[in-house]
Amino acid sequence: MAQATEADVDTPVIALNGLCRSFRLGDETVHALQDVSLRIVRGEYIAIMGPSGSGKSTLLNILGLLDRPSTGQYLLDGVETTTLGDASQSAVRHRKIGFVFQFFHLIPRLTAYENIELPLILGGIPAVVRRPRVQQALDNLGLSDRARHRPEQLSGGQRQRVAIARATIMEPEVILADEPTGNLDSASGSDVIDILEALNARGITLIVVTHDANVGARAKRLVRFVDGHIVDDEIRAG
Repeated sequence: MAQATEADVDTPVIALNGLCRSFRLGDETVHALQDVSLRIVRGEYIAIMGPSGSGKSTLLNILGLLDRPSTGQYLLDGVETTTLGDASQSAVRHRKIGFVFQFFHLIPRLTAYENIELPLILGGIPAVVRRPRVQQALDNLGLSDRARHRPEQLSGGQRQRVAIARATIMEPEVILADEPTGNLDSASGSDVIDILEALNARGITLIVVTHDANVGARAKRLVRFVDGHIVDDEIRAG
């Protein structure tokens, strides 16, 4: 996994300019995001917090190229993503972004090994390359003895580790984690955050949406949303 270099350490991997997202809900228009501008440099570790309905999930969906803004710009590695067609957005998402979800979203009929391998298959990576990469991911996350287990045979913490392995197997530049500890006990949740922080230490940009103040306190930067607006953007020392 590539480390950030001195040349690009201050280059925004994500740049949002005047981002707005509105929805029709019955006869009303809901302004989920309003004039959001944000710069995220390569290798940052950011927590996004705010009350329910503040726009956090909408922002995450746009960052993950799962949704499009109503107006404004979203540049990923300098590429204006809002002008890309669906197929091009899908290709960029597959190469550059890894997702970790609260509810894991593992495929029930696949084993841990097969869930981790799936992005490589979809990416056209040959089996001779896939096998050692998947095995290394299993080893790194302490899952080697669970490789042939299906999700229902795994604990919550193990399922989230499988999800992290799947999210990072394509060596993305950005990890988007949506309430990654929300369905875990405190010990398992702490282990998951440790794993994500270790990936961040290797140069991956980490963006965590959370309601958990303890998780938010661990990030190097905290962005708070209220009613679709950024109301605070705090960079921590150290």
